[in-house]
Amino acid sequence: MIPDSHRDILAKLGFAHVATIGPGGEPHSSPVWYDWDGQHLLFSQTKTRQKYRNVQRDPRVAVSITDPDNPYRYLEIRGTVDGIDDDEGNAFINSMAKKYMDQDVYPWPQPGDERVVVKVQPDHTTSMG
Repeated sequence: MIPDSHRDILAKLGFAHVATIGPGGEPHSSPVWYDWDGQHLLFSQTKTRQKYRNVQRDPRVAVSITDPDNPYRYLEIRGTVDGIDDDEGNAFINSMAKKYMDQDVYPWPQPGDERVVVKVQPDHTTSMG
């Protein structure tokens, strides 16, 4: 599903702007750290965030990732959240802190945070550049 010409973007240290559908049908978009497991785009959320509530209600998402080395090159993924797993021991968010910040532990935990890993199954992609 991901074009070979843009697969490299998924390994870079860019930000994925994830758009979800809000409770009134309005779009909600925010940047996230991401990973790619070969089948799913993965990102972390806490259970108190709007994005988490939105994908619980409506699993459709659109994700835009600009190539950090060329802002005129991007990958868009439209897909469906087909899994939300508890982030046991903060393993996933810690791996993102390592990838993005070269720190072993995520530096901004909040008391009571319940982290999850959101898995997006791509249904359609577009790309440019």
